[in-house]
Amino acid sequence: MNHDLEKLQPYPFAKLARLLADAKHQGNLPHIPLSIGEPKHPSPEFVKQALGQALDRLAVYPTTRGLPELRQAIARWAEGRFQLGAEGLDPESQVLPVNGTREALFAFAQVIADRRQREGLVVCPNPFYQIYEGAAYLAGVEPHFLPCVAETGFVPDYQSVPASVWQRCQLLFLCSPGNPTGAITDSATLKYLIELADKYDFVIAADECYSEIYADEQQPPLGLLQACRELGRNDFSRCMVFHSLSKRSNLPGLRSGFVAGDAGLIAAFLKYRTYHGCAMPVQHQLASIAAWNDEAHVVDNRQRYREKFAAVKEILGDCLSLETPPAGFYLWPQTPQGDTDFARDLFQQQHVTVLPGSYLSRTVAGQNPGANRVRMALVAPLPQCIEAAERIRTFVHANAFV
Repeated sequence: MNHDLEKLQPYPFAKLARLLADAKHQGNLPHIPLSIGEPKHPSPEFVKQALGQALDRLAVYPTTRGLPELRQAIARWAEGRFQLGAEGLDPESQVLPVNGTREALFAFAQVIADRRQREGLVVCPNPFYQIYEGAAYLAGVEPHFLPCVAETGFVPDYQSVPASVWQRCQLLFLCSPGNPTGAITDSATLKYLIELADKYDFVIAADECYSEIYADEQQPPLGLLQACRELGRNDFSRCMVFHSLSKRSNLPGLRSGFVAGDAGLIAAFLKYRTYHGCAMPVQHQLASIAAWNDEAHVVDNRQRYREKFAAVKEILGDCLSLETPPAGFYLWPQTPQGDTDFARDLFQQQHVTVLPGSYLSRTVAGQNPGANRVRMALVAPLPQCIEAAERIRTFVHANAFV
């Protein structure tokens, strides 16, 4: 047995299930889950049609590199979305389809981390997507957490990280827009991190799976490859981005995404994945081409989230400390009592499930940046989000938190 498995903590939703195991709802209200970030907007009909029309390809083994047409569609989308200029992305050497970002983020760490360096680090934000931590441990190195707090705009204060950490860093995980905060890492910070990667010889893995859900249609979040392009770094050296159709196109069940960037890293990752046996089914690839080639459904998707944020903020704005994030589909409010107590009592009294922030974070130097916060995923239909907000408001007032 791999003893590193013993280092893995239960997943946040397993902790939540234990918390609520004995917390029975005291009334007869229907349950409204705001805990899991699973998109609930309708999947595009044209993608379903493309999937159905490709079912005769079930008898074909997919290749790990994916169909040329898919890599070309991905490259065209990324070039337009992130202003990559005339040189753009080479679909032959700088793009690789993956089965969603979760699988790819984990696997990428296994390629990059060098377990021979016993003090190697995977540096990541805190709170964080728990895959980053698990990937580090099972790659034989240690995670190192950088706090994301309100005082720094929920982005790590990279300037304050000591050189001793960067010297041990092998892989830096970015998450922009952030989960759960929605914070966006700006251009200057991305360029600073690229400089650090060169200086200290580490790789940057940018988890950008929330990049297509944002508040201002005129200001889409910057991407890591875009920062490279602005630096004239057309080979995207040391940089990899991770994207998915799950949030962008409401297709979490398709398990379709891509990685793009440094051709040398792509080649190494392809070699690993060829052995790993994780090629995307051909019918999923053909459906993905249809999704990447269309933006109208993505614009509509963003508008739906804006409507939900506006409605929920109007209901909760004067009873909870919360801000509408610039991107993503989560609210990250402070709680008037401990986050686990808040989640348990809210479930008991109002049958609404939220995720305690401390379950998404680790305690470092006595501080847990997720403590006294909860994550609310505004993925349910607008009427349900409104009803959930009204119940939360009732809960806050009934318990004299205001």
